[in-house]
Amino acid sequence: MRNTLAHRKVFNLAIPMLISSISVPLFGLVDTAILGHLDTPDYLAAVAVGASVVSFLLWAFGFLRMGTTSLAARAYGAGQHPQLKLLFGQSSLLALGIGFLIVLFSPLLVPLAVALMQSDQQLGELSQEYIQIRLLAAPAVLLSYGIIGWFIGLQNTRVPLYMAVAANAVNIVGDVVFVLYWDMGSRGAALASLLGDATNLMLGLYFAFKQLKQFSDSPFSFALLTQLAPYRELLQVNRHLFVRTLVLLGSLSFFTAQGAAQGPLILAANAILLQLVHLSSYALDGFAHATEALVGKAMGEKSPELFKEACLSTGFWSLIIAVFIVLLFHTGQTPLIQLFSDDPMLQQQVIHYYPWVLLLPLVSATCYFLDGVFIGTAHTFDMQITMILSSFAVFLPIWWLSQGLGNHGLWLSFCAFNGARGVFLALMFCYRQRSNWGLVN
Repeated sequence: MRNTLAHRKVFNLAIPMLISSISVPLFGLVDTAILGHLDTPDYLAAVAVGASVVSFLLWAFGFLRMGTTSLAARAYGAGQHPQLKLLFGQSSLLALGIGFLIVLFSPLLVPLAVALMQSDQQLGELSQEYIQIRLLAAPAVLLSYGIIGWFIGLQNTRVPLYMAVAANAVNIVGDVVFVLYWDMGSRGAALASLLGDATNLMLGLYFAFKQLKQFSDSPFSFALLTQLAPYRELLQVNRHLFVRTLVLLGSLSFFTAQGAAQGPLILAANAILLQLVHLSSYALDGFAHATEALVGKAMGEKSPELFKEACLSTGFWSLIIAVFIVLLFHTGQTPLIQLFSDDPMLQQQVIHYYPWVLLLPLVSATCYFLDGVFIGTAHTFDMQITMILSSFAVFLPIWWLSQGLGNHGLWLSFCAFNGARGVFLALMFCYRQRSNWGLVN
């Protein structure tokens, strides 16, 4: 009976997050599908480069989501409502400060980032325009990260679902209007995403203030938001996540840059394949988020039994979802490729490298699940070290040795990178398990 309840709890948390997580790459998926049917692949290639840069600049601060989830889940498990209110204020101020700095320095950062992607002049100009528009939403995006993380920590994954679905609906409508009807190309795709980001934030703030009213009986001093000491734990957790995320995004950007160096056709094919990879990774993230929330709550309650239950149930379903994704991608290969583009040459390139998309969910399932465990326990230093090892000791050496294989070598190194993340995290899990994660004094 307890097993059934554990699985039900996982599903209650994971399914809303799975749906909302899948809707996140739909921003890029819709852009890719619509732009892939235009007369030239230049717009699609520009969005591929631009989206990679935007992801790097914004998701580099994804610790605002992960760190907030970790601390909120523990505070929720311990019943510390004042700490939850303080954490919301801290993460919000931190997000707004970083977001406005990104907007301020974007005229300097964007040309440099595009130049590093090694794209030609026309493609570079289109990419810069796309990025500049998307980065106007930086404060809204980062504040949304904190809100989403806070609600996941509160075991409420329905709010992130509502936010993501509403934002994606606005983005789809914007794509149809700006790109198809007004023929604005990659610029229109950027404007549509900008409106989606704004919608995401407005809905998140509505639910956040509604939740805060329920904590009105808990004492709280706004003076704490101006003092450095209360930020110490948040900054310590986030510091390691920041480095870890930078290394991850650096690896992904390197992947895109190497694809761009092989020409617009390979770049466009990789852009389509990566959208499918992102779709599968965000689906796996749905259960990883459930892991974060349940493991963090177990840490707050200092319960080894709940910790074990959370790991076993979420780990099991992560593997099941990975297998399901592979079967879905395999049976739907032809319609999926046709959805993205009707260019025969581009379709042939996508088909040629499609087997890598089928392999990646199985290879990556372990690392996504264990990411959730380590975020929930706030052992973020372990995540930082394993990511650095996976990138510099596995990804880059294998890419260097397999350059003769062309784009296949690039995908091989990316696959090995994700597999290594899972292996290194599993070793760290075994090490931490020896001390029972500090749950027993």
